[in-house]
Amino acid sequence: MDDTGAPRLRLTEADDWDEETAALVGGSGGLNIFRALAHHPKLLKRWLVFGAHVLAKSSLSERDRELVILRTGWRCGSAYEFGQHTVIGRRAGISDEEIRRLTADAAADDPAWSPEDRTLVAAVDQLVADHDLDDATWAALSASRSAEQVLDIIFTVGQYTLVSTALRTLRVPIDEGMPGFPA
Repeated sequence: MDDTGAPRLRLTEADDWDEETAALVGGSGGLNIFRALAHHPKLLKRWLVFGAHVLAKSSLSERDRELVILRTGWRCGSAYEFGQHTVIGRRAGISDEEIRRLTADAAADDPAWSPEDRTLVAAVDQLVADHDLDDATWAALSASRSAEQVLDIIFTVGQYTLVSTALRTLRVPIDEGMPGFPA
C-alpha cells in the first residue's frame, strides 16, 4: 500500500535538463518527485502553478491544509507524500501523536480530534473514497468555513490524490532523510 519498489522511470539528472527545467527542479538536486516529472517539462511547469496555490496560497490555515494532505497521502497509500508532509505538518504545529492518529482507519471518529478536525478528516475520507461529500459533511464544512476554504479543501484533496497516484504509479523513491509512513 505505498509507493516503494523499483522506480518505473529513472530519476532525471541535471545533465538531462534545459535551463528552464533546471530552475523548476531546483538546480542540480531537487526532490525526487520533480526529478521524475522532469521527463515531461511542460507538465511539470503547469502542475507546479496549481501545486503552488494549494501549498502556499490556499485560504486554509497551514494546520488544516497539512491535516488534509497527510490524511489524503495516507488514504492514497503514498509513503512519499505522507513522509514529506509529516515534516511540513510538524512545522505547522501538528504533533507526532496527531500524525499517528491520522493513520487510523476510523480517524474521523476519534474523540481526541476537535469537531472541526473530525469534519476535515471525514471530508478527506469521503472525497478519496467517493469523490463526493455527503450532505452532513458538506453542511458541517460550510457552517465553519468560507466557500473559498471549502473549495480549497476539495481541491487540496484532489491535488494530493493526483500526486499520490503519480508517486505510487511511478514508484518514486522517498527522498533521502525523509520519513515514510509511521512504524
